[in-house]
Amino acid sequence: MARSALLNVMVAAVLKAGRGLARDFGEVENLQVSVKGPGDFVSAADHRADKTLIAELRKARPTYAFLTEESGTLEGEDATNRWIIDPLDGTTNFLHGLPVFAVSLGLEREGQLVAGVIYNPILNELYTVERGAGAFLNDKRLRVAGRKEIGDAVISTGCGPKLRTEETYLAEYRRLLGVAAGIRSTGSAAMDLAWVASGRLDGYWHHGLSPWDIAAGILLVREAGGRVTDFDGGDAMFTKGSIVAGNEAIHARVRAALAPQR
Repeated sequence: MARSALLNVMVAAVLKAGRGLARDFGEVENLQVSVKGPGDFVSAADHRADKTLIAELRKARPTYAFLTEESGTLEGEDATNRWIIDPLDGTTNFLHGLPVFAVSLGLEREGQLVAGVIYNPILNELYTVERGAGAFLNDKRLRVAGRKEIGDAVISTGCGPKLRTEETYLAEYRRLLGVAAGIRSTGSAAMDLAWVASGRLDGYWHHGLSPWDIAAGILLVREAGGRVTDFDGGDAMFTKGSIVAGNEAIHARVRAALAPQR
């Protein structure tokens, strides 16, 4: 596939950050046997990746603003363009030496997502997307899975500490567990959405999310032919923190399964 100049900038920044994380990941595996554990080391890796992304993107587009998990809001002269960054989505996986994590980078222009990159440096999976130009994995065009019945579908969700004691979420989980072919939890919202876009997962639901968790993934799923909304069927994923994704049929069936709990 031929990438635009903008997407080339994004890919270069993400690959550089990913190389650093791959090196750090090798060290984390060694730290697993230590008494202290790798927590402080992983935090440092996260911040290094964040700084790399900001520096690389500023070189190429010095006026753009930023919203990042680690650095918060960084104003830019050009308020219409905003990078949305999660330098290490799937920190707990990284901490335990599990190779399911990603660098996630989205670009929002005048409030609309226009481009995104998700990169897992251990699996060597580079997901790229531009609005109106399709979604790709390592230059191969992506399409969401075609399954229409929820009984045939594998659905993913998150299970962070805040959700484990929330009765509404537990009721949602039980309800979907009773109707879907299977429930998975990868520990990375970015990877969940990338895998919905690639057809590995049929659907995804979660709440309590931040924009950096899902910005690139939302556009990936949509450009792969899927549907992404908040729990109410609207477009307020960033403000509500809730998300449902899948092809048209599975998206509708997941929302219908969740409805009694809402």
